[in-house]
Amino acid sequence: MCFYMAYSFCYHGQTLLSSDKCGEAIRSLQEAEKFYGKAEALCKEYGQTKGPGTTAKPSGHLFFRKLGNLVKNTLEKCLRENGFIYFQKVPPEAPELELKANYGLVEPVSFEFPPLSSQWTEETHAAFDLTKRPKDDSVKPKKEEEVKPIKEPDIKPQKDSGCQIS
Repeated sequence: MCFYMAYSFCYHGQTLLSSDKCGEAIRSLQEAEKFYGKAEALCKEYGQTKGPGTTAKPSGHLFFRKLGNLVKNTLEKCLRENGFIYFQKVPPEAPELELKANYGLVEPVSFEFPPLSSQWTEETHAAFDLTKRPKDDSVKPKKEEEVKPIKEPDIKPQKDSGCQIS
């Protein structure tokens, strides 16, 4: 969530800068930087956890590192332009993200969970109790039988094999 919030605030800051609202853009990018820092800490913690599965390190992926540079460079640009051109105050609170899209060809459809089936009752859920399953100790894995080598006849090379190279 922190990673996507950082992306959202970064792109929102770029949009504000393009509409000459540099003070708000700076604040939005500062918020993006804060969320990116949180995401980086969480990714490093996740990468150090022990357990089964692959050892994923999200903080080392290109999409993650690219966001850090994007936030840093855009914030530096905003600060530089605010010092030379705009001279706008930075608001103390982050600007609100516009969550409802007002552009595009298709209107987004909100997701709704399908209604629960009448077949799923308490008794059905209780039937899936894995602690009540029978223990099947009698089935043991079979040992692989040893494969005996078969002696193949020696085939002598022939001059007239019938093959032609054309």
